[in-house]
Amino acid sequence: MSPVTEGVYCTPLKRIEHPKGDIYHAMKKSDDGFSGFGEAYFTTISAGEVKGWKKHTEMIMNLIVPVGGVTFYIHDDNTGKTENITLQPEHYCRLTIKPGLWVAFKGLDNMLNLVLNIASLEHDPIEAINMPLETFLLD
Repeated sequence: MSPVTEGVYCTPLKRIEHPKGDIYHAMKKSDDGFSGFGEAYFTTISAGEVKGWKKHTEMIMNLIVPVGGVTFYIHDDNTGKTENITLQPEHYCRLTIKPGLWVAFKGLDNMLNLVLNIASLEHDPIEAINMPLETFLLD
């Protein structure tokens, strides 16, 4: 697991090719990024659309893109920097984001862009803060 920026890690994941359909690993409890289990959910995002900004105060997100392509934007209030990383099956990894960082994401593929979040906590609307997209610059 290598840090992308402080509190953000990209862990390469195993993809097993199979003639009838590939197998995409996501997370095991023995993985370095595993920090407990609250819930797992999928979200989709259309090409060119952006969702965010959201900052979790306690939740650790583990984001995986098995279908399509998604660029994640991560803003750190402490440094004032916004970095991005693109996930897609060709760059198959799990993006672990610690609490306290702002996150937004953009769909890239014209077909389905699918994101899996294996979250350390169950969804709690008072645990996260939302800001308008115009708050931080993208790209």
